[in-house]
Amino acid sequence: MWFVRFLSSSIGKKLVMATTGLLLILFLCSHAAGNATIYMSRSVFQGYADELHSHPLIVIVFSLLFLAIFAAHIGVGIFLFYQNRQVSSSRYEVQTRVVKNSFASETMPYTGLFILLFLFVHIFGFTFGPEDVPISTTVKEYLGNFFYGLFYIVSFIALAIHLSHGFWSMLQTFGINHPRYNVAISKLTLIIPLFFLVLFAGIPLYFMTGLGASF
Repeated sequence: MWFVRFLSSSIGKKLVMATTGLLLILFLCSHAAGNATIYMSRSVFQGYADELHSHPLIVIVFSLLFLAIFAAHIGVGIFLFYQNRQVSSSRYEVQTRVVKNSFASETMPYTGLFILLFLFVHIFGFTFGPEDVPISTTVKEYLGNFFYGLFYIVSFIALAIHLSHGFWSMLQTFGINHPRYNVAISKLTLIIPLFFLVLFAGIPLYFMTGLGASF
């Protein structure tokens, strides 16, 4: 089938990476919006969490879709990483190396696997916690713990590094590459990762420093 042949091609795999990457960024945006309620108050965050989990079917379907997208992103990403190591640098790579963050690009599989580890820890900690304990209490206890909070901060640093190249690479795959816009694109590859880093890593810092003591 043409679709299978297309996905088997190099451009097909890159398109899968770009598309799944975009979907994961959209998920991050929705997750960031929900987590931002932590900075408002305990009641606002708990209300958000209760409303979310009052629709279990939607949560399950959404979670399964997310895991499928995440698995596809990681699987194709690892394949492309090892494939690229076996071939010489292409003309495309030479032309774009000036723009991309070489450290971020070279560490993509490692930051990706670290994010995967974080995902397992995150799901285990917040999904399989005691049912009789409000999620707001669990969040405060977990993220207020020094080692757990530090792990979260390091994880989101890894995410920011991953995104700094991933976002740029996604735009290149979608053909968004023009001298008129490249300066703006370069800025976005810093602004977007920093936005997620500040918002998400700020939550454990919020509790670890005592700013969230009244939460």
